[in-house]
Amino acid sequence: MANGPIPKPWIQGIHAYTPGAATGAGGRALVKLSANENPLGTSPAALAALSGAADPSRYPDPASTALREALGARHGIDPARIVCGTGSDELLNLAAQAFAGPGDEVLFPRFSFAVYDIAARRCGACPVEAPDADYGADVDTILAAVTPRTKAVFLANPNNPTGSFLSRAKIARLHAGLPGDVLFVLDQAYAEYLDPADDDGGLELAGRHANVLVTRTFSKIYGLAGERIGWATGDAALVQELNRIRGPFNVTNHGQAAALAAVDDAAFVTRSREENAVERDRFTGAMRALGNHGIRPLPSAGNFVMVLFEGALTAAAALAAIDEAGYAVRHLPGQELPHALRITIGTRADMDAVAGAIAAAADRA
Repeated sequence: MANGPIPKPWIQGIHAYTPGAATGAGGRALVKLSANENPLGTSPAALAALSGAADPSRYPDPASTALREALGARHGIDPARIVCGTGSDELLNLAAQAFAGPGDEVLFPRFSFAVYDIAARRCGACPVEAPDADYGADVDTILAAVTPRTKAVFLANPNNPTGSFLSRAKIARLHAGLPGDVLFVLDQAYAEYLDPADDDGGLELAGRHANVLVTRTFSKIYGLAGERIGWATGDAALVQELNRIRGPFNVTNHGQAAALAAVDDAAFVTRSREENAVERDRFTGAMRALGNHGIRPLPSAGNFVMVLFEGALTAAAALAAIDEAGYAVRHLPGQELPHALRITIGTRADMDAVAGAIAAAADRA
């Protein structure tokens, strides 16, 4: 047999990203609480914009000009310091690609978003995990893990999948402790779920320092996961490098139109944040009530809760019970969390059903 092309060894080291399940045994459709999607759906303004988007036979604006201007107006950022991408995933990968390569290290906390490991390996860099503090990021262990080979530090705040959150003061201390030539990538995919008073100050840091890049997405609170729209902001020189290597028409006509409308739909964002907070607190309380069964929910600042199963009921058995009740949630053995389930916050009825399935399974166990 003829020899085929040989991929680079660092590409062969990648474990492909596994998306959240939507079906159960035998392909049975389940209510999807496995991908941190918005249970309220999509911003009505964005839906209306989708129906009137530009002709799909024509290429989209390669610079996403109107969207960048709207984002700049919303957040007080010069549009020249904003770049849009095919979801924030594209921008995270580009950040690693632009500033790291073979022989370099990309650092992130243990139990971080799976894409960080992939982004590091895609460009031939070595992914390095800093030790966690009860499943959350720890400023001191991150700083202690920085070496002369470190080229980028990735941090999700709030973190996916654990839900942990670092305050403004801790984010500032982490940045201040990094060498100036290390890129600090602050992934704020879930930032809109925070109370505005809890803002971590990342956008301000990105506006003042040459080594901070903040990424955000329209996939979560705006309910536009299917359109794949993200954005990032940082120093003009950072944005220039991402523009140099991003896809030339990376955000579709429909994506740009929907995101442009969603930016100004503040009422939808507020409703989504407030309803999420209520149901997240209710569900967390229901899980805490099962503490005598070895069930422990971690505090979460996102639109999901990671639940640990440290008693007789295993995460795998709980997953099966939740599946039987008609719901899909995220089991995390591939991220060294075989004893954990990440559960997206859905409607009140959804969360009551999932909590009931877990409680019944715990009693049986």
